[in-house]
Amino acid sequence: MKKIAFFCIPAHGHTNPMLPVAAELVKRGNTVRFYSFGAFEDKIKATGADFVSCDAFLPALTEREEAGLKKVSATEMTIQDIRITLRMDGFLEEEFGTFRPDVVYTDSVCFWGKLNAWKHQVPMVVSTSTFAFNQLSSQYMRNSPREWADMLLGLPKVSGELKKLAPYGYPVKGALSLIQSDNRTDTVVYTSKRFQPYAESFSDHYAFVGPSLFANDVSAKAKTRPLVYVSLGTVINDRPDFYTKCVEALRNQNVDVIISCGNATDLGALGALSENTRVYPYVDQLDLLAKANVFITHCGMNSVSESLYMAVPMVLYPQTNEQKAVARRVAEMKAGTVLSDDSVGGIRRSVLEVLNNAAYGSAAEACAADFRSCAGAAGAAAFIENAPHESNGIDPIAELRKASARFSVVYWGIAIALILLTGFLAGWKYIWLIGAAAGILAHPIGKAMQKRNYKRGIRT
Repeated sequence: MKKIAFFCIPAHGHTNPMLPVAAELVKRGNTVRFYSFGAFEDKIKATGADFVSCDAFLPALTEREEAGLKKVSATEMTIQDIRITLRMDGFLEEEFGTFRPDVVYTDSVCFWGKLNAWKHQVPMVVSTSTFAFNQLSSQYMRNSPREWADMLLGLPKVSGELKKLAPYGYPVKGALSLIQSDNRTDTVVYTSKRFQPYAESFSDHYAFVGPSLFANDVSAKAKTRPLVYVSLGTVINDRPDFYTKCVEALRNQNVDVIISCGNATDLGALGALSENTRVYPYVDQLDLLAKANVFITHCGMNSVSESLYMAVPMVLYPQTNEQKAVARRVAEMKAGTVLSDDSVGGIRRSVLEVLNNAAYGSAAEACAADFRSCAGAAGAAAFIENAPHESNGIDPIAELRKASARFSVVYWGIAIALILLTGFLAGWKYIWLIGAAAGILAHPIGKAMQKRNYKRGIRT
């Protein structure tokens, strides 16, 4: 039996999939110590794990910092993660010395978990609550101009915070090494290989275990009329304007509507509800999805996984770049439609489209069968118990990089030859046209060749 240290950030979407894994490890006779925060204490203790409170190490936030976190600012989240790591240094130094974990299981963006595993040289398994992202799958994320500006303008601040880690013995080269997925790190991903974009580009250090849920229920949708469930998750959910539009969109429709709006929303701001609509701060989402026919969702990975596990097609309303990546994948699987028009009429049309087109339900049922065939929390627990894992030595991304490097040499060799040929035949004043064209075309042609090489690698 092993001693396993769990680490996670104070976020429901990151903590929830770790809970069934903790329960399974405890059931197998392992000792699990879960370093977390007060909001999750009861849920963690219910798994049988030892709860260790880390609330005292959360720094007081200015209004600007708190606003940045609410907007899911990558810069602000990175800075706060580093600061929490530094505040926890002495405490975790003592914990690692006394508890002496055999394995660290840490959320992918929980810096204090990752850094202390490296610092104390303890085998680490990473818990990935969304897709695994590498140079291929990250193409699913399309940052908005605001998100690009946040990252670029925040680089100097992040670099300054990273320098503070070195005196404490934390081995870190840069922020990217703390957040990126690589093919050398043991990693659990809570989705299937079928649902993971570019799954074959990940090495055998990855375990795609499917959704980690406290449920084996089958859906129970037999009722007099369809149920539409609306939720924007637990972070960016203070949207009374959107909930009001959902109420109006479905007011006179032959459906029942349940809206989960969180504690931040003033229920009075929603106005007069229709007879077919009920609104709650929170619901038992899995239980409700077992009965729902359509889910209007923000496309958080947990919500989408639960929806597909229960074979519920979706109206997709993503708010962040990660959620947009998840929405894109659901749309590719034909299990939902993206809400591009969030007006009253647009919401009504999207809901009716999903309700009246059986293809969406069939696609969701196919995803449900796929998810239910995965190893789940039991598979994750076995993977953690057996860490660290040996590899077959094949790194698909490294092979793709080699192929890309070879293509780049050939491409620019041809471009230079064309430039010289143009200069000799048509005059040197025209060579800039060839150079400019080569520069413009290099990226799209390179991407196309990368995808071609990826597909060729899958076939072989």
